[in-house]
Amino acid sequence: MNPAPVTVLIADDEELTRTGLRALLSAKPDLEVVAEAADGGEVLPLVRRTRPDVVLMDVRMPGMDGIEATRRLRAALDEPPKVVVITTFESDEHVYDALRAGADGFLLKRTPSQAIAHAIRLVATGDSVLFPDAVRRLAAARPAPPAALPAGHPPLTARETEILRLIATGLSNPDIADRLTVSLETVKTHVSNLLTKLGARNRTQAVILAYESGLVVPGGR
Repeated sequence: MNPAPVTVLIADDEELTRTGLRALLSAKPDLEVVAEAADGGEVLPLVRRTRPDVVLMDVRMPGMDGIEATRRLRAALDEPPKVVVITTFESDEHVYDALRAGADGFLLKRTPSQAIAHAIRLVATGDSVLFPDAVRRLAAARPAPPAALPAGHPPLTARETEILRLIATGLSNPDIADRLTVSLETVKTHVSNLLTKLGARNRTQAVILAYESGLVVPGGR
């Protein structure tokens, strides 16, 4: 018996983009488009009705943009779908704001079809989609952060900080396990602990908080 397909909602104000994405994803037997939205304000009602696993969210829409739509999903639902922001330019500052709002990653609209499908599968399993260099540049354009986490956050251990820095370079959990010569389960435990300490919803948001707190320095190692 084949597993249930990953269900997807496409939110984009351009009909041509929605049509192209639907055709691309419908060609994959393990992916299913269950709804389309032409504006961010349509996303929450459609998500409640169709319960997609992943929302492909255009960051710029003329009514409600993808940033506010992502915030509303996170605030209104106990178990919101994963959100992957799609944008034309990786330097779009709106992407950074969407990641801060809780998006699980972002893709460029020119990304090859196989990579888009892979990204959807990836976030559906709880991972994140990052372009480390792009996020680093976006973070570097922000005001210089303080040197520590805001008050109220428990300090990270040395190992948790090390793993967070590796996440910020784009490494997956298996990559980190290989790099540190530890088990995958050990890495998963550390990642879970650091997310809890940071109050982050996902790995992407943890990286954003790490840049903003100064734990990870844009351009640093």
